[in-house]
Amino acid sequence: MKRFLKYLSIILVTLVIIIFILLRQPAFQDRLLESAIKNLAAPSSYLPEEDALTGVVCGSRAPIPAPDRAETCILIQAGDNIFIFDTGGGSAQNLNDWNTPWDRVKGIFYTHLHSDHIFDIADFHQATWINGGRKSKQKVYGPEGVQMLTDGIELAYTKDYFFRNEHHGDTIAPLDVAGFDTHTVKLDNPILIDDGDLKITAYSVSHDPVDPALGFRIDYKGRSISISGDTIYDENLVNNSKNVDVLFHESMSLDLVNLINKNAERIGNTMAAKVTIDIQDYHTPIPEIVQAAQEANVGHLVFYHHLPAPRNQLMENIMYRGIDEIMDNWTASHDGTMVILPTDSDEIIITSVD
Repeated sequence: MKRFLKYLSIILVTLVIIIFILLRQPAFQDRLLESAIKNLAAPSSYLPEEDALTGVVCGSRAPIPAPDRAETCILIQAGDNIFIFDTGGGSAQNLNDWNTPWDRVKGIFYTHLHSDHIFDIADFHQATWINGGRKSKQKVYGPEGVQMLTDGIELAYTKDYFFRNEHHGDTIAPLDVAGFDTHTVKLDNPILIDDGDLKITAYSVSHDPVDPALGFRIDYKGRSISISGDTIYDENLVNNSKNVDVLFHESMSLDLVNLINKNAERIGNTMAAKVTIDIQDYHTPIPEIVQAAQEANVGHLVFYHHLPAPRNQLMENIMYRGIDEIMDNWTASHDGTMVILPTDSDEIIITSVD
């Protein structure tokens, strides 16, 4: 046995030396890099290939900073088509890092126009235009004021569009599809898409003084997802989320928010002290979210837009303490949390991009 271990050690040391020498050789370095580039050029998709309705949390935090979390964003894949709901700061980078197929993004939907829900809009436009080879202007749906948002981005990026077109030409950066095809949601006509298999419906939620604020319901071949946006407890959300497979709902821990408020007052941070009081009247405390989910009879509840976003497991345990005693079917999301709802099935698969 000792002799075997001795020979094994010699072999391992020899291999380490050989690898060290090879890594210093230009020809070997070039081969490794060429192999890596080939893999980048044909990345594997994190999204399911089976026919399903899928939701991915591409941003799980509210405006309060938290490491490794982007601001609010939900990606929905229905069959082969992708739709984005809110584009909070950092969410576009997440989707780039995960090798999202930008050519399949068919629309961007905004629940409301707070900065933490719209911040990355220009990056999403760039990704679908240049990387995705979009064949028409980027479709955007949102509440009153969304036209001002897209007009402002087009104005701010006018020079960028022309510079890229002059440099890369019409094949890569065609000017005729740069910009947005913007649709202001009218709640007297709330069905935004209905092609027989897929239906996307907007509904109002309560986020005063933000008015209107929207939630969305997505139905695809018998499977369904509802997205709350920012809201207090709202019977309209309950009614529009009846019997959905999954409800993505914003989340507020009064215990943690009050703790932040107390500390802000202690150190004399008057801005944080006021904000942590103000936000309590237009977000939903966690017990009321559970109540809404149970009243709507949802299959699974996914918390997102955490207020505040837990920075460790201890904070998460405190934030969601007691829910297990009330319901089993819930998940506190992180960036990359993914829900897969296969068609012709009632299965709810909770997984992660990573």
